[in-house]
Amino acid sequence: METAPILAWTLRSEIAVPNDIQALLVQGEQAVAAFQTFRDSATFTTKRLIVRDAQGITGKKIEIYSLPYSSINMWSSENAGGILDRDGEIELWTRAGHIKVKLGKGADVRRIDGLIAWAVLNSH
Repeated sequence: METAPILAWTLRSEIAVPNDIQALLVQGEQAVAAFQTFRDSATFTTKRLIVRDAQGITGKKIEIYSLPYSSINMWSSENAGGILDRDGEIELWTRAGHIKVKLGKGADVRRIDGLIAWAVLNSH
């Protein structure tokens, strides 16, 4: 069976959890942290990672990716090690395929790695 093509997301600075995320949550699920992406946001919840991607010129069409932590088999984090590192990256190996998460200026690779570790290790 062929795996899905590699998804790539870019996380930027940490932001307040968007208000409309609440409508996507199931009973007992809570938003933990959110990050700005190129066109929208990525939110870590107690159960999954929700990535919203506004599309089109007006950004009114929105695609939502929902990645349950239980589907993550392995992950890695990488950065150049400098204080002003702008080339951080997280890679996720999941049942759905391989996902690259690039970290832009303002995204703390250790914070995001810690969120993934907390989420994945508590979901199994």
